[in-house]
Amino acid sequence: MMPAARESLLDAAYAALTRRPWTAVRMVDVAAAAGVSRQTLYNEFGSKEGLARALVRREADGYLAGVERALGSHTGMPERLTATAEWTAVAARESVLVRAMLTGCWSERLPVPTLSAVPSSSAVPAQRRADGPLPSPGEFVRIVRDRAVAVLAGPAAEQGDRELARSCELVVRLALSCVAAPPGDGGVAELVRGVLVRQAV
Repeated sequence: MMPAARESLLDAAYAALTRRPWTAVRMVDVAAAAGVSRQTLYNEFGSKEGLARALVRREADGYLAGVERALGSHTGMPERLTATAEWTAVAARESVLVRAMLTGCWSERLPVPTLSAVPSSSAVPAQRRADGPLPSPGEFVRIVRDRAVAVLAGPAAEQGDRELARSCELVVRLALSCVAAPPGDGGVAELVRGVLVRQAV
């Protein structure tokens, strides 16, 4: 299947999820909305669970790509970490799946795929990737922290730059707390700047 057709199916599945609970989303309707046959949908994803895993994987990949953009969008360390925290809050606000992945709070309206790897049901390379393990909230913290440290410290950094790693993890965890309980005036940026000043970053 062409990548564009796969994306169309995932777009159709996400659009269906915004209108009704996942349990009420029908594969035949997703296929029709994407303009393909139901058999094509099953050939690509194997099952409704396979479609759910691919949908969650795409949202996870999109969130992490946004982290990379945020880290690369500024030059100063506080600005990069602030942009990453703000992106985390925005991504969680805009995508119910990102919010669920980052918090571990899956409502009854959402698909709840197992986080561990599952046997691959398709020869499609992208599907095999979706069949792999999905990050837990704690793993997202580690992934974002490590990416931030890699960008901020650069290739010549010491392996054990604990203070930088601690500051990065603190910012990620602060961003996640803002996802769970959105801040008032000043928003995420003010909170992150306050923390970084106290951390003397």
